[in-house]
Amino acid sequence: MSVKAYTKTILLAGLIVLALGGFLLHSRIHPLPVKTENMVSGRSANIVPAVCGILSIIVVPILFLFRRTIAYGYVLNGFTVIVGTITMAHYSIVFPPDKITVGLLMTNTLLADILILWGKFFVGKAIFDLEFFGYDAAKEKKGVTYRYPNLGWWLIHLAGVSIVYYLGNLLWRQI
Repeated sequence: MSVKAYTKTILLAGLIVLALGGFLLHSRIHPLPVKTENMVSGRSANIVPAVCGILSIIVVPILFLFRRTIAYGYVLNGFTVIVGTITMAHYSIVFPPDKITVGLLMTNTLLADILILWGKFFVGKAIFDLEFFGYDAAKEKKGVTYRYPNLGWWLIHLAGVSIVYYLGNLLWRQI
């Protein structure tokens, strides 16, 4: 096995472990709705973390396995991170700690979960970069920051999806 294949395997394992950990954490906090005799327990909004978790555990790693589909895995991984970031940040804003201090914002919000989620993003980015750009210590990183596949492209999409989410949330409250 080459160093590149070994590194890609380790990164894929890390991606799966991060996704599985997030999925298990969210399945404990956000149980899927279960229909009983005359009622449904749980919230239908809990389906979103479950679907993103299943995509992250199964579909994204499979897409990362093959060079032809790695770009799709990279984008799907990135957008599940964006969706998770926005929804968890929204939850933390709606339900802030009783007393707001820097320490409590770090420990009593979903900031830690969001940071773990971004760890999953960076592992996916490392897999993508390894496959498409290889590793040469002397090679200079080039490219326009706001163009795909660079980080600026993701920040633009994070901002854009956040704005759409916020406007949708405002509109939904008006109805």
